[in-house]
Amino acid sequence: MNSKAFSVTHMSSDTLKRALDLALELPESERAALAHDLLASLDGPADSDAQQAWEAEITKRLDELDAGKAHTIDAAEALRRIDARLRRG
Repeated sequence: MNSKAFSVTHMSSDTLKRALDLALELPESERAALAHDLLASLDGPADSDAQQAWEAEITKRLDELDAGKAHTIDAAEALRRIDARLRRG
């Protein structure tokens, strides 16, 4: 892919323009990985408490499934329910 297809009018330095040119020469999968990593770098440091909380929530949900206290639904039904709730406001 050629960088000429993209507007680079807001780029402030030659280094940034060269980085874009190099990035655009990468295969699509590598450009996607680079874009992901660049966006993730804007999020700040990971929250270790959040990771522990998610692990506890996942364990709780799996335990509820195993105990028969919860059940699963297929993706189409989940999307239908989400759509219905969004329509209700």
